[in-house]
Amino acid sequence: LREELIRDVSQTGGHLASNLGAVELTVALHRVLDTSRDRLVFDVGHQCYLHKMLTGRREQMTTLRQFGGIAGFPKPSESVHDAFIAGHASNSVAVALGMAQARDVMGADNIVAALIGDGALTGGLAYEGLSNGGQYRGQLLVILNDNGMSIAQNVGAVAQHLASQRLKPQYLSFKQGYRKVMGSFWLGRKLYRVTHSVKKALKQSILPCSMFENMGFTYLGPIDGHDLDRLVHVLEWARELRCPVVVHVKTVKGKGYSFAEQNPDKFHGVGPFDPETGLLKKNGGDDF
Repeated sequence: LREELIRDVSQTGGHLASNLGAVELTVALHRVLDTSRDRLVFDVGHQCYLHKMLTGRREQMTTLRQFGGIAGFPKPSESVHDAFIAGHASNSVAVALGMAQARDVMGADNIVAALIGDGALTGGLAYEGLSNGGQYRGQLLVILNDNGMSIAQNVGAVAQHLASQRLKPQYLSFKQGYRKVMGSFWLGRKLYRVTHSVKKALKQSILPCSMFENMGFTYLGPIDGHDLDRLVHVLEWARELRCPVVVHVKTVKGKGYSFAEQNPDKFHGVGPFDPETGLLKKNGGDDF
């Protein structure tokens, strides 16, 4: 997928580095979700290239952002797999929450997920969505794709907060196994509720919580965004929790292509280039 993505974008131009960093995450999401009925809302929308390749548009990638070709963003009129058209609006959580509430009204049972980049957390609408989402009592999955960058390096208090978040994978595995065992008989379920309440009270009094937990979300992460098995495992668990969940995924912008890893801002949005050298091709005609 990475090789195809590099080859296709080198011909058409497009958003390369951010998509290279989301390869394993996109594959994992498509193992866990059925996007023909589950709703996956992108934010930012230009990270959808792999999603398009995995939903019947792989052969059309050479027409990306060309007249008459496929769009560089999710486009519902293009495919049933594209839930919502989105660019850089920081609105994915708010949109996903609306879709989740509509699902509940209609009595459906599909999964609703928002895939939001840490760069999109610089927009205030993201926090309105998180604030409202934390009060919601149904299934809502928010995947935070944290590569430490927007177009360039992120700065400020939010970036510092995300960098400080730590939750050991071993703890997640233990917690999942404990919940499964205790949920298998009535006394275990009663004991689980008691121990969960005690643990929650102790955690809140002793340990600093993430801002997502303070807003009412269950927080899972950070997860290595290039460990496919771990991603699938955690996303499957998050899907089954049936409550507002944030899965914090750490990725590397430009992953797997040395030129993009070394210069992620240059390869964020790029024109046609030589994939062997990383050098831009000279435009033979007038641009816009």
